[in-house]
Order: sequence, then C-alpha cells, then structure tokens
Amino acid sequence: MAMASAMDLSPPTFFLSGTSTSSSSPSLRRLSSISVSGFRRHSYRKLQILCQATAGTEPQSGLSVSGSKLAARSGQDRLLKVSISNIRNFSIIAHIDHGKSTLADKLLQVTGTVQNRDMKEQFLDNMDLERERGITIKLQAARMRYVYEDTPYCLNLIDTPGHVDFSYEVSRSLAACEGALLVVDASQGVEAQTLANVYLALENNLEIIPVLNKIDLPGAEPEKVLREIEEVIGLDCSKAIFCSAKEGIGITEILDAIVQRIPAPLDTAGNPLRALIFDSYYDPYRGVIVYFRVIDGKVKKGDRIFFMASGKDYFADEVGVLSPNQIQVDELYAGEVGYIAASVRSVADARVGDTITHYSRKAESSLPGYEEATPMVFCGLFPVDADQFPDLRDALEKLQLNDAALKFEPETSSAMGFGFRCGFLGLLHMEIVQERLEREYNLNLITTAPSVVYRVNSVNGDTTLCSNPSRLPDPGQRKSVEEPYVKIELLTPKDYIGALMELAQERRGEFKEMKYIAENRASILYELPLAEMVGDFFDQLKSRTKGYASMEYSVIGYRESDLIKLDILINAEMVEPLSTIVHRDKAYSVGRALTQKLKELIPRQMFKVPIQACIGSKVIASEALSAIRKDVLAKCYGGDISRKKKLLKKQAAGKKRMKAIGRVDVPQEAFMAVLKLEREVL
Repeated sequence: MAMASAMDLSPPTFFLSGTSTSSSSPSLRRLSSISVSGFRRHSYRKLQILCQATAGTEPQSGLSVSGSKLAARSGQDRLLKVSISNIRNFSIIAHIDHGKSTLADKLLQVTGTVQNRDMKEQFLDNMDLERERGITIKLQAARMRYVYEDTPYCLNLIDTPGHVDFSYEVSRSLAACEGALLVVDASQGVEAQTLANVYLALENNLEIIPVLNKIDLPGAEPEKVLREIEEVIGLDCSKAIFCSAKEGIGITEILDAIVQRIPAPLDTAGNPLRALIFDSYYDPYRGVIVYFRVIDGKVKKGDRIFFMASGKDYFADEVGVLSPNQIQVDELYAGEVGYIAASVRSVADARVGDTITHYSRKAESSLPGYEEATPMVFCGLFPVDADQFPDLRDALEKLQLNDAALKFEPETSSAMGFGFRCGFLGLLHMEIVQERLEREYNLNLITTAPSVVYRVNSVNGDTTLCSNPSRLPDPGQRKSVEEPYVKIELLTPKDYIGALMELAQERRGEFKEMKYIAENRASILYELPLAEMVGDFFDQLKSRTKGYASMEYSVIGYRESDLIKLDILINAEMVEPLSTIVHRDKAYSVGRALTQKLKELIPRQMFKVPIQACIGSKVIASEALSAIRKDVLAKCYGGDISRKKKLLKKQAAGKKRMKAIGRVDVPQEAFMAVLKLEREVL
C-alpha cells in the first residue's frame, strides 16, 4: 500500500496535465461537484484516490505509474502461498449491465493479474457469444494477489451473470464464497435482479459490500441510490463505496474493503479432503476439467481422488489455479479455489455439486452440494440432418457438464424424426444453448415452440406431467389441466405503470400489489401463467417502457385453467408437431394465425387442400389451398358443349381420386416458419 501511505491530508485539488478542473473534461467537473456534496462522509481519502486516478496515470488504468509497477510485481507473485487467514473468496453480483465485468477487469488490472498489454474489455467473458451480446453467461474464477499494509493477501474472485435466466450460476458461485460485492448502477438504482441476487447472498450468510458504480455519469445520483438500497434492501450503506470501474476510481478502496470486511475461510487444512465442484467443462484432449473450492484438507498433484456421488476414482494429473488462465501448482489447501485435470473421460463421473475426497482417506460425509435446478421452459431440439442425432446427444451431454441447469430426454416426431426434449430456465437460456450447440459443436438444429410443463388430472385419479402437446390425454380421460403460475415483480419508473399493467392484464395476470420504492420508481406485483411469459413478454416489457423496466419472477405452484389442445389438420390428416396447448380464450386467434401462415407456406397441389385448426372434432379456423388446374379445354376449339362437359367431368373424377390417395408433404421451411410464428402468437 505504498500508494495509500504516500497520501497527505491536505485538501485535494484536481489536475490533469497541468490544467485545473475548470478546463478539464465535463466528467471530471461532474466528479468534483459530486465529491463536495455526496462524498463528505468518506473524508479526504476518496478524493485523494480520485486525484491519483486522474493525475499521472497510465492509459485506462486506475493507478499511478509507480503504483502499476508495484501491482505488476505483486501480480507476478500471485502463485506464492499465503496463510489461510489471508485468503478472501468473494463474488460480484448485480443486475444485468450494471458494470460487473468492467469492475472485474479493473480489479484484474490493478492487482497486476493481467498486464496492460494483454488487457481487453470483458476479459473474463471468454465466449464469443458473451462478447457479441455484451452479457455474462458463465461464471468465471480468477486468483489475484493484493498487498495491504505490507501483508500479501490472496483474493479469489468469481464473476457471475446478471440475467434472471442464469441465477443458477449465481447461486453456485455464492456457495463457494464468504463475501460478495453488490454492484449497483448509480444512474439506474436498485433493479429486479439486484434484489434477487442480494437474497441469494443472504441465504448463504455472505458479507455484502455495497458498491455504487458509474458515478462519473452525468445522470448519476449516488446519494439517492444509497437511500434506495437502505429502504428497499435494508442494507447498511454507511460504508458503501463510490466507484467508476471504467475510470478506475475507487478500485483501491474496494480491494481494501474486501480484505477488511470479508471473513477468511475456516482453517481446516488438517481434516480429510472435501472439495466442492462448482463448475466443469469438457476438454477433448484432457477430459473433464473440474473447477472446485477446497473446503477441508489439501490436494496435491498425483493424489488419488474419489468423487463421492458417482463413486469413481482417478489420479490428479494436474492441479492448478485460475489466474485467470489455468496455471499449474503443486498443492491446494482449505479455502483455495482451483481446478483438477484427472483424465476423466465420462461426463457423468464429475457432476457439478459433487464432493472430491482422497481415495485412501475418505471424508465421513459429502458436502450439501446444490439444489437441483428446475427447468421452466421446454422445447424440442431436432437435427436438420438425421445422421447428426448421435452428435447432438454427445454435444448435449458435454454442454450439460458446463451448464448444470440444462435437462434433456429423447423424443421422436413424425415430422422431424429423432431429437431431444430439452428443459431450460428461461427463453434467453434456450437461445444461448441453441447458439452454443450450433457454434461449438457444428450442428444444424430445428427448435420447436417453447412450452411449459402442465399437470393433468385424469378421471381415474392419476396425475401426470405433460410438456409435449402430443402426449396430452384425450378429453374424455382428463378431469382437469393445471398450469404453472409465477409471481412476477416489475420495477419501473412511474411514467410506465399503466403500460405494464395493461401488458400483464393481456397475459391473464392477477394484480396483487403496487408500492413506490422511491419517489418516481414503483414495484408492481402480479401473478400470471408461466406459459404467457415464455413468449415475447420480456421484449414487450422493454419496448413499452423504453428499456427502463426490469423484472424478477419465481414459480409459486400450479393452478387449474381452461386449457385445450389445438390441433392442425392438413388434408384431413393431423400434423402432431404443430399441435399446441392454449387457453380457450386464445384458441381462435392462434388457430387463425397458424392456418393463414400455413396457406402461404405449403406449396399448391394438383388437388384442393383444406387447412384446419380444430379443438377435438370442432373446426374453429379454416383456410383452403386451391388446386393447380390443368386447362383440359385448350384442345377444344369449338364443337358441342357436351364434349367440354365430358372432359371437365373426367378431370373432376381424377382430382377426387387424387385427393383420396394424395399426401401433402409439409416442407421443412414451413415447419420452421410456423414454429417461429407459434412463439409470437402464444
């Protein structure tokens, strides 16, 4: 902490290349005014750090030149061992787009873990998909070394996703930590996922450090957001940290707070080995690579390890830390986070949540692991080329290793052949899995319309779960159908309350409560069917509120609804892949949209083709594809009318026979277009 000790207590002045604040950038002038009004409680230290961040810094760095050299040297020593009391395991949690990844980048840079020449934005987001969309999909771990008051500390950071669909990643990260940085955008305030992540952290008894990010923005209102955090979440914000990850302001204070306020792991290095697997992935050359947190004991390279859930044992060929790339070490002990490569070839042998122990000195009991993720949205995944079915199965198994929330089971379809029925946590999760399968495993896939799991009560007293419309029992056999309901909380500026209430009412929502969490921000609570939310609900939410609203939902159970199965008949033959389960009130509009779309997509035949939407035997919407008609009268250039009638009668008889034995092939493009339409209208 040479930088901190060099500070004096004289009132700060702002300089940038010899100029005062009056002639510097607008953001610095903004910061100086914020500093006077909002930072008083933090004394002069915060302002002095601000001066250091603006005077004599390297480009895009929050440290002085001498400070960055010191950090670089410290970063190179990050593999050196420290005592267990000097280890800090923490996670970064926040709503999507509040600056988690930017803050993680700056922490890596300031501690010298990543050199300036190697630095790039979203450094820990190593998937192309994450960079393209600007979101974090996978949790990532990184080991840093930080010197505080001449004492070296080992900081293990786990960066987490912010979207509600990846909350399972967040919960697994928090189970491997003792503390968390709660990052809140100073211009946006508390949002839905902020609350959800705080509650997850509190369930794990973590020390939470509030951090207000993006204080350099012109629209930042740090004092107002602090009050919001205290009122809505109930956290004590007297020691909240003001920072700007982009400008490098307040980074040193965050690192100091991690050391001071987050507790060290328990010293249990002498106990039998117990390590919790929090993530894993498949490497084609080294097999399954396991990421774990050592809870008790030690593990060395060459040890014979035992996976307690699967009952398999292997030799640890490679033990190392993530800093953020994989770096081999000889030993890891209690409190440390690292990885093991043990030539595990079967993806089922090393599952997330399993406990690793020594083969010769087994632990008495395994760690609690994780609560199993419950899929909310289901869809069918089918390969375009039927020969790719084995490849799709292998790809799903390997992807499930890396994404523990993914569930799948085999399925067959008369139209699309062999495939899998897959369960996801949400629509974004579904999109990401499909993209990863296509990119990482070179597969061409067809995705059916998303659906949810319905509970069917039969007349004989049996209860079955049904996620596929083709498996729904006949109307005479079922007593009632129940669908999952969710409790959804919408956080929105007061100007958009009406638009959101209208949206929720359209989706069969039941209004429960509305309260103002701040002067101009409201929280609206609704209960609505999950099936109404898996379509374009989130897109509509964002478009109707110009992107300002956010949402958080949780499943509250099943309720009986007036649900029916809508069948599509083409030339009096049922097309099972196009069947859907819909509410009776929406059946007509959905049936009309599907029949009209199919009329456009199916090629014309030599006979008339009726396209019908039916509930049981009742037709509720119908379109007809007119026949391609040959002009049989072209050779008649006159003569008696009876000759023409005879030719037309012969043609009609042929068409009638053709219709009786003819078969309409629905092209693949039509299926894909209709499935896309189903997502829009359901």
